[in-house]
Amino acid sequence: MADLLNLNRLVYFTTVMETGSFTSAADRLGVAKAVVSHQVGRLEEELGATLLQRTTRRVTPTEDGRLFYDRAMIILREAESAYGEISQAAVEPSGTLRLTAPLDYGTRVVAPVMAAYLKAYPQMRVEAIFDDAVSNLVDEQIDLGIRVGWLADSSNQARRLGTIQQIVVASPAFAADLPADANPNQARSLAWVGNAQLRGVGQWLFSKDGDTVLTELNPVVVCDKSPAAYACVIAGIGLGIFPDYAVDEDIVGGRLVRIFAQWTLPTGGIHAVFPPARFRPAKVRAFVELLAAAERKRARGVARG
Repeated sequence: MADLLNLNRLVYFTTVMETGSFTSAADRLGVAKAVVSHQVGRLEEELGATLLQRTTRRVTPTEDGRLFYDRAMIILREAESAYGEISQAAVEPSGTLRLTAPLDYGTRVVAPVMAAYLKAYPQMRVEAIFDDAVSNLVDEQIDLGIRVGWLADSSNQARRLGTIQQIVVASPAFAADLPADANPNQARSLAWVGNAQLRGVGQWLFSKDGDTVLTELNPVVVCDKSPAAYACVIAGIGLGIFPDYAVDEDIVGGRLVRIFAQWTLPTGGIHAVFPPARFRPAKVRAFVELLAAAERKRARGVARG
């Protein structure tokens, strides 16, 4: 069966048909005449049919040869088209990009990058899944996953794009009722808004000038999504911990107040995660570069702030 799918023999045969001789075919293909003759002979053996009548003066196609030539040309054109499409896809973004990102990061950071991406590549389409739940890239046929925080071990490939700083915030009204000397040592006695998506993070390590405080929080409300936790903090229910990108504008605008500002929490990362593959499609590479540029710009803004 493998021999029947040998496209090289089709090329030798169709070239003989087009040039009218084994010698001319060999010249066009840049090989010896004996190679062309041998490959066409093998093709006839595999098919069990005579494709060319040979004389000392000319080569004439048989009826089977003419019929097979027409079908062989269709096969070769389709093969060339498929090869061209895949090769072009490796250079120029094409098709549909399927990506996933956490809901808050997706709406605040990824969506503007998508707008820039579609402007740069108007032929592209994007399917975006913004959800705090982590998707299985292989099972769900997703081209690109954006992970915020700390990566779990997996078989996926990853590229770090940036860094996030976790920040404790509260509404101005809630902050006004806090003790003037409030600090992480008192964290357990304060009301917090929890985020169920941060499962496994029951304790938080605060650091300041070499001192550390490890404390468990005391959530009075636990939300199933980051935007829900954000809404509860804005409403004044309690303290919340969010990545800097999610609350920077609110702090500047006075809608939220940073608490324990002299203390820092462990930093996390922003990663582009890819399903295992030897080659990365151009549509994925182009989007990741735009997102990396957006993260560099955001990092400069954070540094100035």
